[in-house]
Amino acid sequence: MTNATDSNTNIISTAYVDYYSKNKDYTGKRNVSGGHEMVEYHENTHHRLWLNEMNENYDAHWHSALEIILPLENHYTAIAHGETFTVQPGEILIIPPGELHELHAPSTGKRFIYIMNISPLTKLKGFARIASIMSHALLITESTHPCIYSDVYDLLVQIRNEYFSDHEFAELTIQSLLLNLFVKLGENHSQQGNMFTNAKPSKQKEYIQLFNDALEYIDNHYTEDISLDYIAGQTGFSKFHFSRLFKQYTGYNFSDYLCFRRIKEAEKKLENPDYSITDVAISSGFASISTFNRLFKQQKGCTPSEYRKQNYHIVGKHIK
Repeated sequence: MTNATDSNTNIISTAYVDYYSKNKDYTGKRNVSGGHEMVEYHENTHHRLWLNEMNENYDAHWHSALEIILPLENHYTAIAHGETFTVQPGEILIIPPGELHELHAPSTGKRFIYIMNISPLTKLKGFARIASIMSHALLITESTHPCIYSDVYDLLVQIRNEYFSDHEFAELTIQSLLLNLFVKLGENHSQQGNMFTNAKPSKQKEYIQLFNDALEYIDNHYTEDISLDYIAGQTGFSKFHFSRLFKQYTGYNFSDYLCFRRIKEAEKKLENPDYSITDVAISSGFASISTFNRLFKQQKGCTPSEYRKQNYHIVGKHIK
């Protein structure tokens, strides 16, 4: 084994860790077909981590898991949401679930790939505040995220070590470490001093709390007919002032964020064959099946029915 960069010591010795036998059921070649990757988690876990040394490239595809890329030797390139990320050793690229992305490996090199099902964590109170941060691929480096880079890197090292260990509570520990990582991202986002342009420093904290509350409200009521006028009124702003500040805080227009949140809920419901497509649309907050089909395809690149077929693992059951 070779050495990897570490945020604290600059060198992590990998000489005494077996990175291969844990994944003996897995070739490392990813199962991508028709623009969708069928994720192969390790048995009885929500994760798959591996030391990837292949020079395989993958055209635009998506999967329902969170992906983290951490190069060790040579760079690794990903294209997501129209942006090209050339990730260098020691840098961290986080690709959220459902994000359409391409992967391009150099002819030689090594990197750790983390594939993680974060569905259990998204149900926790407060996770809505992380959703806008995790809506697009995020590159974390010492220069872009100086306050949290070392902590995030260390958490990924701990997750990796737990995954390749035989600890009795490794799965639970990984979930807690992953949650801690999301908390770091959320805190870093909230502490950005220039988040609300033209706002006085004394107003920054007040605005952050107001918009965290707004996101929490949306997360609890997205299936309802939430109007911009109503939620702006709840924060005490005019709809024009609210819209401007909401875009600064989340990167989304209000209507686009509400659609994003509803689509995320629909993705989860589509994996349950007991729901018809119409049931999924209505229970996720869409007024009509035609609107649901149009917006879903616009965001995911496939229809709800196609998404369901791609994610359907249960053999012998009828898909409605």
